[in-house]
Amino acid sequence: MLALLLGRRVLRLLGAVGAALTVGLKRGGVLLALLILPLYIPVLILGSAALQAALQGMPATGYLLWLGSLTVLAITLTPFAIAAGLKISVGE
Repeated sequence: MLALLLGRRVLRLLGAVGAALTVGLKRGGVLLALLILPLYIPVLILGSAALQAALQGMPATGYLLWLGSLTVLAITLTPFAIAAGLKISVGE
């Protein structure tokens, strides 16, 4: 459950960055997928590995720590990335 909580937050923040980068484009959906999908892959791998380790009775602490560090990194850097993306798309 903790992997879902941490991973969901990272995915949501990465999606916000992608939306800020493509807000002014006509066909931004395709570009959004190309920008964000490679960033989603590590989060999905870590979340599924944590779940698989927990189901097998193995410790999932390492995977959860990596997800936690990605969450902290995303919470820290996302506001700056969104602000920069919006400035670029507005053209200031």
